[in-house]
This record gives sequence, C-alpha cells and structure tokens, in this order.
Amino acid sequence: MDIAFLFPFILLIGVMFMMSRSAKNRQRQAMEMRDAMEPGTGVRTIGGMYAEVKEVREDTVLLELSPGVHALFAKNAIGAVLDADEYERIINGESPYDDEDAPVVPDDASSLTEGTDTGDDRVELGKKDSAEDETKSEDSARDGENGSKS
Repeated sequence: MDIAFLFPFILLIGVMFMMSRSAKNRQRQAMEMRDAMEPGTGVRTIGGMYAEVKEVREDTVLLELSPGVHALFAKNAIGAVLDADEYERIINGESPYDDEDAPVVPDDASSLTEGTDTGDDRVELGKKDSAEDETKSEDSARDGENGSKS
C-alpha cells in the first residue's frame, strides 16, 4: 500500500484522538469545580440563575434562590462556582468599574463631532457643473457610435 493513501486516515484518527482528549479534560475540570462547592458558595446555573449553595448531596445541590426560597438542582446544572466578591457584586447589582474607570458612552452622535471644523470639509452630493456634464454626455455619445450595433 502507498503511504499517501494511508496518510488521510492516520490524520483523521489523530484529530479524533485530540478532540476526545480535550473533551475529557473539560469534563474533568467541570467535575472538579462542582466538587469544590460547599454551603455558602455562590453559583450560577446553566440557565443563568444565581443562587447560594445550602446543601451538597451526592448528585444534587440544594440552592437558596432568595431568602426562604429553596430549590433542588442536579449537580450537572451548575455552570460556574463564583468567588464570594463576584457573587456579592452580581447579587447587589454593583458595577465592576469604579466611577472613574467606567466607560463613557455618548447619548447621541453630536458629542462625537464637537470641536471639529465643519466649514469647508463638507462633501457636496448635488449635480456637478454643467461643463462637466456636457463632456460626459459627449463621451457617452461617442461610445454609442463606436460600440456594437444592435
């Protein structure tokens, strides 16, 4: 057999091996993250709900959604275990930026053009001078005379 014939198959098997290896690595990391949960930890579910862990069981987790409201979730439904600071910031609705570091977003486009000289920088979108139009019409007439007859 020719090596050129076997090369695509060897390459395909190598790519499949690397993909399965990376998937197993992600599964291992997710399992370690879920095992690190303990009561009092803030979590985000895969549905985007933020809650505090009250009790960790073998395959499930009891979460407190709001004071006095508890729900039982599968461990696989936990998307991320959050730091205490990050969880408090999200729950309290605080901005991750200080007032000084906050990005400035203008309300309208007029603030983007302030301070620029708009006198001679404008582009005229109207018709050109009549002399230029006449030369263009003469050129197009010549093209029609020299062009193919239909």
